Amino acid sequence: AASDVYKRQALGALAAVFIVKKIPWKAVSVLLLIGLIVVDFLSMTLTTPVTLMVTRFCHGAIGGLLVGIGFAVISRATEADRTFGYLLTIQFGLGGVGLMYLPPLVPELGTWVLFLSLITCSVVTLLMLPFMADYPIPEPAEDDSSKVKADVNLKMLIMALVATFLFQAANMGIYAYMIGMGKHFGLEMAFISSTLGVAAWIAIAGSVLVILLSTRYGRVIPVVLAMVLTVVGIWILHYSAQPSIYWISNVAVGITWAFVISYLLGMCSEFDETGQMAALGGFASKMGLASGPLVGALLLGEDNYGVIINIAIVGLIGCIAIVIAPAMSLDRRK
Repeated sequence: AASDVYKRQALGALAAVFIVKKIPWKAVSVLLLIGLIVVDFLSMTLTTPVTLMVTRFCHGAIGGLLVGIGFAVISRATEADRTFGYLLTIQFGLGGVGLMYLPPLVPELGTWVLFLSLITCSVVTLLMLPFMADYPIPEPAEDDSSKVKADVNLKMLIMALVATFLFQAANMGIYAYMIGMGKHFGLEMAFISSTLGVAAWIAIAGSVLVILLSTRYGRVIPVVLAMVLTVVGIWILHYSAQPSIYWISNVAVGITWAFVISYLLGMCSEFDETGQMAALGGFASKMGLASGPLVGALLLGEDNYGVIINIAIVGLIGCIAIVIAPAMSLDRRK
């Protein structure tokens, strides 16, 4: 289910790559937000699975397109890394509120309360749009070095995109099966649920740290160090029979996940000033989030949780090897 959701969003994010330089982003965002509100209202009235699936597919594609446009606008800000940190801080904060209060309301009030919460978020976003700056596309520099610079950046950009994909795939490939893993190691459901909830809230520390650090110490050292800690955090999941190990792993990986992905999305956005590459980074991120659970499902078999842990570690090590070059390139430019 998680893989399908991110596939729908990836479709919209990919579409944003091709149109983001040519559209009035504010006007298009208004139309997309109204579309989300209409689709959510429609979803509240549906009773058949097929029509609901089609409707939610449309919702995911519209939302993915809106996210791609949002990423493009963020990339035009002065410090994209820090801005992505703000984004994830809000995402984890509101996500924690939703996880805390919405599930108990569904059995009492029905699923309509979920769609109403989505409508509320869309309405608030719609009301905020008029107060945002225009963030126009900067005029390209007319000098002899511009073409060479673009050629060099293309290589680094591809590496940054691959690193983003691998990081998201490795983390989501584990996270999607975290509940089943806890049960496999004999942990109680109450402990698993509370651990995941607390980890989501504490993960805010990772995005807040990006806001505080920004690129003050460059990108290579913070990103590589956090990725190494992520590898360690996932590796100790082999010993999840100990409740304390399971808790420490979830909290540590949550923090480093929010920390690293802020930098990775910021790196993708730094390779051009139009926002097109930021939208492409969003597509790579969504594809990673969709692919991780898919690969995990193929490998899990009869509770082969050790296998998916090891595969995630291999993916993260590959990510570390790939991310160093583009991070160094951007640090040198600064």
